Parts: sequence; structure tokens; C-alpha cells
Amino acid sequence: MQFKEIVGQEEIKRQLIQTVVENRVSHAQLFLSAEGTGALPLAIAYAQYINCLDKSDTDSCGVCSSCRKYERYIHPDLHFSYPFFASKDVKIAVDVLEEWRTMLLADPYVDLDIWRLQLSAENKQANINIAECHDIIKKLSYKAFEAETKVLIMWLPEYLEKEGNSLLKIIEEPPANTLFLLVATNQEHILSTLLSRTQIVKIPKLPFETVQNYLTSNHNLSEEQAATYSFLADGNLIEAKLQAAQAHNDNAEVFAEWLRMGYGNRVLDLVNFVDQAASWGRENQKNFLKYGISFLRECSLLMSGADSLVKLPARTLETAQKLSKHVLDLNMASAIITELEQAHYHIERNANPKILFLDVSLQLVKIIKFKTLPKGTQHIYN
Repeated sequence: MQFKEIVGQEEIKRQLIQTVVENRVSHAQLFLSAEGTGALPLAIAYAQYINCLDKSDTDSCGVCSSCRKYERYIHPDLHFSYPFFASKDVKIAVDVLEEWRTMLLADPYVDLDIWRLQLSAENKQANINIAECHDIIKKLSYKAFEAETKVLIMWLPEYLEKEGNSLLKIIEEPPANTLFLLVATNQEHILSTLLSRTQIVKIPKLPFETVQNYLTSNHNLSEEQAATYSFLADGNLIEAKLQAAQAHNDNAEVFAEWLRMGYGNRVLDLVNFVDQAASWGRENQKNFLKYGISFLRECSLLMSGADSLVKLPARTLETAQKLSKHVLDLNMASAIITELEQAHYHIERNANPKILFLDVSLQLVKIIKFKTLPKGTQHIYN
């Protein structure tokens, strides 16, 4: 993995390279970011750059013996740790190392759902257990085989439980030439004792335009389609790729029409919509609800006078402006967002889609047509 293969994040790349050039690489670093920003690819590219035998001022060479092994994730001094789903055959992370490599070779932009699918783990509980911690200590106690620096990349240290405290000593006083790179998405779920021993590298969300340009260049999408998917992804390249890989949808038009049905109390149309939505499949239903949540948040910005912050594509922006002016107010938008978030939660847990979408449709009528808001959604806006 070379820096040039990573989408965006140019400033972070420069900062990481500078630490190597100036010989000030901290031995324990935590790459903290939202999902889909490229934190894991950045950690891999950083490790590859550090151990490259012919690095330039901007990237690893990609052709030396070290880089070739890094590109296939088989370098003997590159170690990975990650959440896994323990069973009688899987005790530590290395037991599913081939599956991990296969996933990264296909696409290093991954999340736990993708990893779960790779392992056919369904709804099993993932964690990094005490046996894995002991294996990490054992591996890092050995001398490096080839590279100057041994590297451990731990993906999602949030899944370390209290047993993770067994790693504190080796992180605080590591063997010579050992680098710990932790890649996390939720700082609050990381052991405080672990946080205090790492240098945090905050990786920002990808800008809207960066994701849009990536989709236009790599997924044969029109600018309007790429803008829509980029808006929905909100800086998450994994989500953007997922959207682009699916059949092109018309979430914008369908969602706006759903709101109009609620405003007009068009019961027959709502029943027909429920039948249609129930046939979409779970992922499409989730994406539709996520789109609605994002769309209404943009509408809320319009209604608050923050037009300059709105990221909607031109055609969708016109629809949002009309709805915000003639149909919705801030309290309604807040109440509907709450309903959609709850619906998304229940869809993820295999709720009956016909019953769920019918219930939400009826709530739309109550909120938009009859202005009956659930308790807790009435606010005073200046």
C-alpha cells in the first residue's frame, strides 16, 4: 500500500512522511477517524514507507523486496491484530489471517460489517481477547526478521476489553525498533490506560468533493449521481462505494414524494408505498432511511438560514427548498429524523418491513399533516 493509492488525506500523508524524514516517529500512535476515511490504508502505507529500502520524499518505492511483501501483506515483520469471532477453531487473530489478507487485497477500505461478511460470522460478537494479547506480546518479543522496524497494526482497539491492560507494559516499554499503530473509530470505547500511552493522529472526514471526484473517476457515474452518493456517504468512502455498487436508485425523488404523501394524507398512496418499500430488501431499505435522515438534516440547515453549509446536488436542493418553505418546519424535521433513526435501528434487527414502514408512514401523516409532534421534539428556535 503506497500513499498515492489512498484517496485524499494529502495533509496527513505529508505529516506522516515528515515524521520519518525528521526521525521523530512515535513508537505508539493511534489513528483516530470516522469510518471510511482511509485510516487503515494510511497506517499500512506509513509502515511500508518506514521500512521501504528506497523511499522517496513523497512515497515508498513500491518495488523493493520490503515493499513487494508489504503489498501482499506477507512481510514477516508486519503483524496485524483485529477483532475476530472466537470459536473452537479460531482462538487468536492469526487463525483467520488468510481471510484478513484476502479482504485487504480486494479493498483496504473496510469496516466491521465487511469483515463479518468475509468470515460469514452473521451476528456473532467480535472482540480482541486475552489470548490474542498474549500472542501479540510473544510475537513482538522476537527480533525483527528482515526489516529495521517491527510493526503491529491493531485495527479497532475498541474491541479490547480489560484484558487489553496486559499490553500496557510492552506499549510503554517496547522492544527495540517496534512500532504500534492503532486504528480506531470511537475514542470513547478505548481503554483510557491505552489512550494515555499513544500519540493520537486525528484523520478528518473526506471532503464532499473528494468523494464525488473519486466516484466520477472510478465508478462511471454522472456528476449528479456522484454528488448524490457523496452527499449520502458524508465523507465515508466505504459507504460511497457501496452506494455506487448498487443499482442506481431514485431515493431523492421517492423520499420527497413520501413526505408529500404524508402532507396530503394520501392514505392509498402510502399503502402502495409500503408494499413497494417492503420489497426492496434490507440494505436498500436501510440506505433509503439513511438518505432521508441526511436529507432532512440538510433541510434543517436551510430552515435555519445556513444555506452556505448545505451540500445537496442542485436538483435535490430545489426540492429541499420547496419542502422547507411550504411543508416542513424545524420541529417536524427533528421529529421525522427521530422516527427514521428508530426505523433504521429496527430494520437492522430484522423488523417486519411492511409493519415498520406503515407505522412510519402514519407518523408522517401525524407530524406533517396534523402537526402532532411526539413529546420531546418541541423546541424554541430564535
